[in-house]
Amino acid sequence: MFYQLYELNHAMMAPWRTAADAMRLAFSNPMNPISHTYFGRATAAGLEVFERSTRRYGKPEFGLPETLIDGEPVGVHERIVWREPFCNLIHFERALPKGRAADPKVLIVAPMSGHYATLLRGTVEALLPHSDIYITDWIDARMVPLSEGTFDLDDYIDYVIQMLHFLGPDTHVIGVCQPAVPVLAAVALMEAADDPLSPASMTLMGGPIDTRINPTAVNLLAKERPIEWFRDNVIMPVPWPQPGFMRMVYPGFLQLSGFMSMNLDRHLIAHKEFFAHLVKNDGDAAEKHRDFYDEYLAVMDLTAEFYLQTVQVVFMQHALPKGEMMHRGRRVDTTAIKKVALLTVEGENDDISGLGQTKAAQTICTNIPEHMRMHYMQPDVGHYGVFNGSRFRREIAPRIVAFQREHARHAKPVKQLIKGGKTA
Repeated sequence: MFYQLYELNHAMMAPWRTAADAMRLAFSNPMNPISHTYFGRATAAGLEVFERSTRRYGKPEFGLPETLIDGEPVGVHERIVWREPFCNLIHFERALPKGRAADPKVLIVAPMSGHYATLLRGTVEALLPHSDIYITDWIDARMVPLSEGTFDLDDYIDYVIQMLHFLGPDTHVIGVCQPAVPVLAAVALMEAADDPLSPASMTLMGGPIDTRINPTAVNLLAKERPIEWFRDNVIMPVPWPQPGFMRMVYPGFLQLSGFMSMNLDRHLIAHKEFFAHLVKNDGDAAEKHRDFYDEYLAVMDLTAEFYLQTVQVVFMQHALPKGEMMHRGRRVDTTAIKKVALLTVEGENDDISGLGQTKAAQTICTNIPEHMRMHYMQPDVGHYGVFNGSRFRREIAPRIVAFQREHARHAKPVKQLIKGGKTA
């Protein structure tokens, strides 16, 4: 009944939240003399903090209407080009100048770990000037009716293979965080089947390939508890009147609570500073806070079968690095990968996927030629900095672009020297 109680609490708070928002507007209205006093600003700030702390955050938008191509602004249009019950594939169509050569096709597999694909907005934005971008837009499990069936880790791998087939030859795939394992598994299965549509390159970023290496708090939790504990304590039915009523899920709000508790002091300080910025009328700093938490607090539910299978296979059994992972009766053999170039990227201070966990892919993919593999560790960034932020734009994104162009199957290698960081 925990999920139902959560929904009931949210519904009960709705009138108070509405009243707080109305009072905030009144106290911040410039026509109200009180709004120009410290008392008025502090009251409006407190009411906004209350309203934002009790609301449900909806799915954000990518909001990328244009990008720069060869130094010139061009329009960008989002279009869904492939659909399945649990995922849409979004294409960022760029209005390229006539006669300009096509850029590499890149499939970004976003995490299905509680947040929406828009968490990778910065990733898409940085790569758009150089690449033809497609991204997985996973569907909130509580919005999928029971009649659509189940979705587990095997289905996830099938989806990745189907999307690579849809996009055709010479596609590059990027797995960010959680998808590193299913992306690597999908590529291994395609290579074992001698699939001509296997990707030209595979980039794995901050992913849990082998969580036995430098285990984090997230990894240790899975190690300390049996799978039955997760099934009994974090799996709940979707409450009425959601479309996915009675579907068993791992609720997004539980995932969010777990992540926030890992750095609770940091989040409390951020909200305290947000209050202070509002009182001081520091609009830029307050807007940055809103933008970050509008994204961070927007969460989605995961199907129970996907969550439990991932916990068991990836975090408990370590099946992929041990060579024991199975997909619909077939063993996932990473040594079968021979024609797909591999780039692994890690953050020095990653507290979700510890340093070395992603690099482990280099160890288990033994038959990729040396000239087709590369590992990069970005100093001074945590998990989020692996795929977003200034260092990602300045250091990591150029390396991804250069690696993909170098290993395009229908193009000559491109050598590019980038200073900074560590490349191995």
